Amino acid sequence: MTFVRPKKSLGQNFLVDDNIARTIVRDMRLTKNDVVVEVGPGHGALTKFLVPNVRKLIAVEIDSRVAGDLEKQFSSPTITILQGDFLDFDVISTAEREGQKLRLAGNIPYYLTSQILVKAFEAHDALQDCTLMVQREVADRLAADVGTKEYGILTVYARFYGTMKKLFDVSPNCFYPKPKVYSSVIRETFAEELPYTVDERLFRTVVRTAFGKRRKTLRNALKYLPFDQDVVVLLRELEASFPFLDKRPEQLTVDDYVELTTIISNHLYSHAEY
Repeated sequence: MTFVRPKKSLGQNFLVDDNIARTIVRDMRLTKNDVVVEVGPGHGALTKFLVPNVRKLIAVEIDSRVAGDLEKQFSSPTITILQGDFLDFDVISTAEREGQKLRLAGNIPYYLTSQILVKAFEAHDALQDCTLMVQREVADRLAADVGTKEYGILTVYARFYGTMKKLFDVSPNCFYPKPKVYSSVIRETFAEELPYTVDERLFRTVVRTAFGKRRKTLRNALKYLPFDQDVVVLLRELEASFPFLDKRPEQLTVDDYVELTTIISNHLYSHAEY
């Protein structure tokens, strides 16, 4: 196969190892009823193993050159190729239209990893799981333990919304062009129902604000919460009801952040500021 000239601006490192592609599809344990959305199919290394194993494959490719090649390569009624940016793709509406939860897969551009994962977390009700190729350092952060320097925003989100698992590492030799880093395949399996009753948007805001100042104690980091009201009043309430303000953001568990969000939510709603 002749590859198009990879664009650095799109972060293109095409998967060229069929064994890795087969392993990814095997580990997904697909069923003939599945609807899979593939992010960045490239030249179809993963696509060709997905197509015969699912009810429908929606391949979202931003590069018009590659999307055109995919149209020629795949004529199966199983596949729909959309030329566009996955970040603009409506996951929730697609799941509603298909009448079932979607499964997300792909060898994604590494510079968009955080944005793609956050988009998946926000659409968790419409997703069964996501199986993605990411930079190995990101995979390690997603699986990090509380209290380590790798533990961060994505770690907390991943545990809040389901179960994250690092499946295996992938050598740079499996791509064209070869990236300068090792990669890993990860899977987030989304919870059927979240075990927490909390305002999700506020939860994400609290976690993002805390880690935005991760060198500060939580007491100082929360001063940067994006609310109009005087945060000093909020912090005064937290002093009386939340025992971990002297800790740093990476020292709090998901349960701690849920508790913190609940206290903040109660305060905001009682003051009609949120």
